[in-house]
Amino acid sequence: MRVPLSWLREYVDLPAGATGRDVAAKLVDAGLEVETVEQLGGGLKGPLVVGQVLTIEELEGFRKPIRFCTVDVGQANGTGEPQEIVCGARNFSVGDKVVVVLPGAVLPGDFAIASRKTYGRTSHGMICSGDELGMGDDGTHGIIVLPPEHEVGTDAIELLELVDEVLDIDITPDRGYCMSLRGVAREAATAYGLPLRDPALLDVPVPNSYGYPVKVEDPAGCDRFTARTVTGLDPDARSPIWLTRRLQKAGMRPISLAVDITNYVMLELGQPLHAYDRSRIDGAIGVRRAEQGEKFTTLDGVKRTLDSEDLVITDDSGPIGLAGVMGGADTEIADSVTDPETGAVTGTTAVVIEAAHFDSVSISRTARRLKLSSEASKRFERGVDPLAAAAAAQRTVDLLVLLAGGTAEAGVTEFLAPGAPRTIAMRADHPDRVAGMEYGRETVVRRLQEVGCDVYGQDELVVTVPSWRPDLAAPNDLAEEVIRLEGYGNLPSTLPQVPSGRGLTPRQQLHRRAGRALAGAGYVEALSYPFLGEQVFDQLQLPAHDAARRVVKLVNPISDEEPALRTTLLPGLLGALRRNDSRGSHDLALFETGSVFLAGEQPGVAVRLPVDRRPTDEEIATLDAALPAQPRYAAVVLAGAREQAGWWGKGRPADWADAVQAARALAVEAGAELVVRQGQYGPWHPGRCAELVVTLDGVEQVIGHAGELHPRVVKAMGLPARTSAMELDLDRLAAAGGEALQAPRISSFPVATQDVALIVDASVPASDVEAALREGAGELLESLRLFDVFTGEQVGEGKKSLAYALRFRAADRTLTAEESTAARDAAVALAGERTGAVLRGA
Repeated sequence: MRVPLSWLREYVDLPAGATGRDVAAKLVDAGLEVETVEQLGGGLKGPLVVGQVLTIEELEGFRKPIRFCTVDVGQANGTGEPQEIVCGARNFSVGDKVVVVLPGAVLPGDFAIASRKTYGRTSHGMICSGDELGMGDDGTHGIIVLPPEHEVGTDAIELLELVDEVLDIDITPDRGYCMSLRGVAREAATAYGLPLRDPALLDVPVPNSYGYPVKVEDPAGCDRFTARTVTGLDPDARSPIWLTRRLQKAGMRPISLAVDITNYVMLELGQPLHAYDRSRIDGAIGVRRAEQGEKFTTLDGVKRTLDSEDLVITDDSGPIGLAGVMGGADTEIADSVTDPETGAVTGTTAVVIEAAHFDSVSISRTARRLKLSSEASKRFERGVDPLAAAAAAQRTVDLLVLLAGGTAEAGVTEFLAPGAPRTIAMRADHPDRVAGMEYGRETVVRRLQEVGCDVYGQDELVVTVPSWRPDLAAPNDLAEEVIRLEGYGNLPSTLPQVPSGRGLTPRQQLHRRAGRALAGAGYVEALSYPFLGEQVFDQLQLPAHDAARRVVKLVNPISDEEPALRTTLLPGLLGALRRNDSRGSHDLALFETGSVFLAGEQPGVAVRLPVDRRPTDEEIATLDAALPAQPRYAAVVLAGAREQAGWWGKGRPADWADAVQAARALAVEAGAELVVRQGQYGPWHPGRCAELVVTLDGVEQVIGHAGELHPRVVKAMGLPARTSAMELDLDRLAAAGGEALQAPRISSFPVATQDVALIVDASVPASDVEAALREGAGELLESLRLFDVFTGEQVGEGKKSLAYALRFRAADRTLTAEESTAARDAAVALAGERTGAVLRGA
C-alpha cells in the first residue's frame, strides 16, 4: 500500500515538521511494516511552469517527426517573449496548455536543462511528459496536456504536486483495514495521540423502494449490497489533476473519470467499488453462484470458465461481473468518442454504482483458481469493513456529481443480511498475563477504545469489535492490540534459565558426529527442501507397493509440483548433484542428514490444542499419534572423480565402494556393527547394490542401501553416468550401537598378521565368509580385511577366491606363532563348515 504523506495529512493533523521517516517510525512502532519512504521530486528544481502552445512548425528531413514550437510561458522566462522549443511528441496541438521546463532547471535524475542547438534549431527548454517529471505514465504515453483553465506561467511543481513523500507499507493479512488511507490514518492518529477525521463519516440517505432493483440469492456470499445511480454525466469530463496525481502516487494508472473515482474512493475508504454503464445493464442486478462451466468475459478481454463456487453479479442476460474480483466487458464504462464532423462527444452518461461486501474465503478461492488477483480481491481477501459500503457509494456519487456534472437519482438500494456485532469476553488482566507485565484495566480499556472497540465491564470485560477489524476474534487478538500500542519495545526481556548439566542429546550428538565424519571424508553438505512430487518415485523405479510412496500431502504446499513431504533424502540430493553438474562442476560428493516423514497405514487426524491453558497429556498424546514418523536419515551421492589425477598418479573415479565406505564411516561414529551384503532395491543397480544391515533386539534389520544407481534412473533424472548413492536410517543405526561410544583400544604388544585365501562358490556372499571368519577367530582377532577377489581357470568354473588379511593381538602378551596360527585355522574351519570354503592350494 503506497500512502502519500500529503494525502494522509487530510485526515490527521500530523506535526508540521514530521517527515515521512518520522511517520514511518511511528507506524513501525505501532506494528505496521513500512518498507520504504520514497522522496518524490528529490533534486527537482524550477523554473517549471504552465505554457500555452502558440505555433507548431513541422521540420522536414529527419528520421523521425520533429516539431519546432513557440510557447507562451508568461513572465517565467524574464522577458515575456514566446519560448522556442524543439519537441518530438505529437499528442498536443496549437492552443493546448502544456508543462514547460526552462533553462536552469533540474529534472529528477539530475537532468540539467540548458539551451542547446538540435535539429538545426536552438531549443530553449523542453515540453515535458509525465515520465520525465517522475510522475509515471498517465495513459497517453506522451506530453502532459493540461486542462484549459490553468493560467500561463503558473508554477507546475505545485500544480502537479511533484514534491511529496510516499510511504510504501507491506500490509500483513491481519491488517486488511490498512489497505486504505482511512485505515493508515487511524493508525497514525493513534500513534501520535491525535484525533482522526474519518472520511467515512458522511450523510447517507436511507434506503428506499425505488432504487435500482437488486436481488441477492446467496446472502452467505454477499451480506451487503448497495446500489446508487447517477445520470447526466458529461462523457467528455476528464479527471482533475489532483485526482490523477493521487492515483499515480498510490501506484495506480488513471483511466477515465468514472473509473478513476471508484479507484480513488477504494484507496480512500478501503471499499472496492464498481461502476456499470446503466445503458448496458439488462434488467435487475443479481448476486448468485455461477453455474458449473458458465462462460464470462472479464474487463481484460479474457473469456473465463467459471466454477460453481464462484460468486457472480448478473443481469437478465447472464454474468456481468465476477464478484469482488473484476467487472465484465459487456457493461464496461464506454470511452468517450468525438464525432469528427459534428464535434459531438458520445460515451457513458449514466452509471450504476455497486458497493458490496463479499465473503473473503469465496473471493480468495476464485481469484486464486483463475489466477486473477486485483486490487479489489486483495482487499476482500483480507477483510473489508461491511459498514463502509453505503459511505463509499455516497462518496462516489458526490464526486461524480462534482466532477462529471451528473445528477444523483433519489433511489437508494441496500440489501442487508441479518447479523450482529461481534463480541469477545476477556478478563481485564489477560493482556498482563500474555505480556508478562502489568498494564492495568484503565490502559487496556483505553487502548481497545483507540482501535474502535466498545468495552464494558470491570474485571470481566465484554468487548464489541469494530466492523473494520475482522481479525479480532479471540482474547489473544485483543491482548496483541494492547501490547503493540503500548510498544513492543517496552516488553521486558528475560533470558530463559538453562538447567545445568544438560547438553546435546545422544541423538543430536550423533547427528553432529555424522556430519563431521562425512565432511572429513570429502563430502560437501547440501541442504534441500523437505518437499517432493510423487512422480520422482517413478524416476527412482520404486515398486507400486513400496512404503516410500505413502506420503504425507500438504494442504497448502509452496509449490503445486511438490505437494508432499519427503520419504527419502535422495531426490533433493540428486537434484543438487544434477544442477551442479550442469553448471560445470563434475567431480561431486554431497551429503545430507535430515528428517523424512513416513505416513502410517491409516493417516491420523490432528486435534486443535487450546491456547488459553496448557494442553493435557492426553491431548498432547493424541496430537503426537496423528503425526507421521519422522526418523533422521543420512545420505550421500557421488559422481565424477573421487581422486584427482596428477603427478602423484592417475586418480580414480567415484564408484559404489565409496558409497559403501560412507555407510561404514557412519557406523563407526554410531558405535554399531554394520553388515554389508548384496541386495537389490529401487534406484540401485541390481548387481552393484549393497544392503546395510544391523542387529536390533536380536533381529537383523535392513536400514539402508548403497551402491551405483541403475542406468535407467540415471537417464530419467538427468544424472552423470555411474552416479553412486547411499542412504540409511541414522536413528536405527544409533539404536544398534552402544549408549556410549567406545574409544579404540591401543595395545603395546606387537600384531601378528595371517593371510588366507579361500575358494567358495561364486554365489556365496563375501559377508557370510567374513562373518564366519570373525566368529571362528575369537577374541584375539583385532581386524579383518578383504584385499583381493579372484576368478579364473585357476580356481575353477563357478568359483571365486577371497583373500583376507587377519590381524591378531593380545592385550596382555605377545602372541606366539602357534597361537595366531591356531586362531587362523579355527576361523578357516568355521568358514568351511558354514560356507563350504576351502583354502586355496590345499
